[in-house]
Amino acid sequence: MAAQEHTSEPQILDRRTLARDHRRLARLLRPGMAVLDVGCGTGAITSGIARVVAPKGFALGIDRDPALLRLARERHGDVPGLRFEERDVFDLPVDAAFDIVTAARVLQWLEQPELAVQRMAAATRPGGRVVILDYAHDGLVWQPEPPPPVRRFYDGFLGWRRSKGWDNRIAERLPRLLNGAGLVDVASSVEDEVAVRGEPGFDDAMALWRLVMESVGPTIVKAGVLSEADLTSAVAVHRSWCKREARVQRMVMRAVDGRRAGPPP
Repeated sequence: MAAQEHTSEPQILDRRTLARDHRRLARLLRPGMAVLDVGCGTGAITSGIARVVAPKGFALGIDRDPALLRLARERHGDVPGLRFEERDVFDLPVDAAFDIVTAARVLQWLEQPELAVQRMAAATRPGGRVVILDYAHDGLVWQPEPPPPVRRFYDGFLGWRRSKGWDNRIAERLPRLLNGAGLVDVASSVEDEVAVRGEPGFDDAMALWRLVMESVGPTIVKAGVLSEADLTSAVAVHRSWCKREARVQRMVMRAVDGRRAGPPP
């Protein structure tokens, strides 16, 4: 199993839903399907999958973070047809057992996304689909431009990610990755997360980066990319900027799915 390089913030994961935050997958799900959710986190989306494929289908959520899996079992352990396992994407079963294998916001944290997609394809039944959703962090747009301490933090975040070998434009590579894994009928869609002042969800969406600052920021400081003073200033300034000036936040995302060749069994 690959070493755990990143720990996601449960507050961010918990507020996600299948219908809002993994729309392409939601359109493909049908009752009776067997679905594997790679990097399931706290299980918020996975539980939604299980409810759609019920009563004869099932959903398996895997993650390499045992703390997140404990939360998943506590919060969603009573959902029929749902189970969670501690497992790495690079150690997936290769018995082609699933109608859909999916990963949302996961490949962005991997040094070998090509291998991950190959493993996902191998776990998919002939005729089944791999569905992936992820960010192009380099494409983030804020309007107006945030104050310098916030921009310094974000540039540091991108630099820290690059130093780990994580692709800040992974969303743009997704079609090539699926084609490279031998999948066919590959299609992509724009799934940008857009927050506009005055619209529902604006405050929560803008607070996401403050949560990242507070949870991942100390790791970035420890890596020497930012100073402690830079981080403290970014948190304080971001809060006031979001409250008074920020109007738009656009996080660039793409969803892509491809079919494993061959007729369904």
